[in-house]
Amino acid sequence: MSIRLTDQRIVPHLWYDKEAKEAAEFYVSLFPDSKMTSVTTLHNTPSGDSDLVSFEIWGQKFMAISAGPHFKINPSVSIMVNFDPSRDKDAEEKLNAVWSKLSDGGTALMPLDKYPFSERYGWIQDKYGMTWQLILTNPEGEERPAILPSMLFVGEVCGKTEEAIHFYLSVFKNSKQGLTARYPKGMEPDKEGTIMFAEFMLENQWFTAMDSAHEHKFSFNEAVSFVVYCDTQDEIDYYWDKLSAVPEAEQCGWLKDKYGLSWQIVPREMDEMMSKGTPEQMAAVTEAFLKMKKFDLAELQEAYNRSRDSVQ
Repeated sequence: MSIRLTDQRIVPHLWYDKEAKEAAEFYVSLFPDSKMTSVTTLHNTPSGDSDLVSFEIWGQKFMAISAGPHFKINPSVSIMVNFDPSRDKDAEEKLNAVWSKLSDGGTALMPLDKYPFSERYGWIQDKYGMTWQLILTNPEGEERPAILPSMLFVGEVCGKTEEAIHFYLSVFKNSKQGLTARYPKGMEPDKEGTIMFAEFMLENQWFTAMDSAHEHKFSFNEAVSFVVYCDTQDEIDYYWDKLSAVPEAEQCGWLKDKYGLSWQIVPREMDEMMSKGTPEQMAAVTEAFLKMKKFDLAELQEAYNRSRDSVQ
């Protein structure tokens, strides 16, 4: 059932205190078509030595970092997992098996049960803090990927889901709106007409989003961000100018948009530098980017090449 992304431009990024590698290995063990891609240690960061982990879950790329206890993952961004009985006759059994593993040390936010929108659905926070929505997909529906990042608009941004989706559709190319379901009358505190569930595509990747007017003790934060890979400085400038709305949040390629969601605008080439460079080159690039807000690709290339030249 998974629609494979060969060139995934937007990659979810998870922030842990020290558990990034351990958490990624756990997630990779749960799903088919999943693997660890790389583990790189960055030295002398403000958090000391930080593990930077790349991995795939059901064909979708993720990143994670161990960078200290500054941010804590919460349910404002979760991962929706579609188990499609039209493509896998054992879909329900596999859903139950993943739920059972996530339950070990985890906490159910919505119990695994039958709901009006699905024969089998549950929302759970795992032992590392990440939250997952497991759903037995309606086989009559349109094909969707197995893994979809899901945003929950609460507190000050509750009621702004529709506006946010339109904003993201205007910023990213290869984008479109999918299914939209609104709250009906009588579902207070949720206001009639606000978004109960919506799908949208950005850069050929599907996301979901919801409003919730219930009282939640969390909101979007840096613990879950979205890396946007860019091929040129012009692309970096474009996304930075369109998305950044909180000047004090701008740091090391990170920004916050007007809804509080965190993004990292990163040159694709930097992945190559950090995975294939010598320890000296990685140190030079790290030293250079730690001084930046928006990334300067030419300056990063210069730091990388200068370090290479000095070693030769």
